[in-house]
Amino acid sequence: MTALPMSALALTGRSLRISSRRPDALIAALMLPVMLMLIFVYFFGGAIDTGTTYVTYVVPGAMLLCAGFGAASTAVSVAEDMTNGVIDRFRSLDIGAIPILAGHVTASVLRNLLSTTLVLAVALAIGFRPQADPAAFLAAAGLLLTYITAISWLAAALGLLAKSPEAAGGFTFLMMFLPYPSSAFVPIDTMPGWLHGFADHQPLTPVIESLRALLLAQPAGDAPWVALTWCAGITAAAVALSAVLFRNRTR
Repeated sequence: MTALPMSALALTGRSLRISSRRPDALIAALMLPVMLMLIFVYFFGGAIDTGTTYVTYVVPGAMLLCAGFGAASTAVSVAEDMTNGVIDRFRSLDIGAIPILAGHVTASVLRNLLSTTLVLAVALAIGFRPQADPAAFLAAAGLLLTYITAISWLAAALGLLAKSPEAAGGFTFLMMFLPYPSSAFVPIDTMPGWLHGFADHQPLTPVIESLRALLLAQPAGDAPWVALTWCAGITAAAVALSAVLFRNRTR
């Protein structure tokens, strides 16, 4: 194993240990998406016509909402590292930007997989019944993992852009807002006409439509390829931006 993976692995462990010392934030990240899903299903679901049971419709959006909440804590953690002096210690050990940020991102992915599993378990308990075969389940899991990785790298870049942990939390609001003007909770054709263009073409809609099709054994069309293209583009842009921001912040 090379030095870079070893450094990233050690820093992933560090990020996970920090998360374990903040049980309130961890519980909020785990429970808030579940609570929102339950609110939508039991408070609003009866009034929304989606052509199927509402819990079946809403689960893919709840998974992405969960990823947004999880990524927000990554941005805050990166911002804290940039302001508390620990980066100077890492650089004195000849640890570069990529291992440091990869540690945060990997920890974010692991936390998000845990919270997504919890959302899925609760959804199954309240009536969600996926129809996917094993291959479709694997494809859905792979797409979700790709999305979580992309949004975690984006959160890391936002954490570097912010001047304080509080600002980092504010910057991630957009990631938590994006599921709402999409097909996550209501069909797009029920939205005002002026919103259709954005809702149809924003990054989360093809991810949600792909997950919904894969989990329910429905035709997916070209949505998975559009979703993967968005995820790859976000990841590439976020990694490049993170490298530039880290270099500028540590001169």
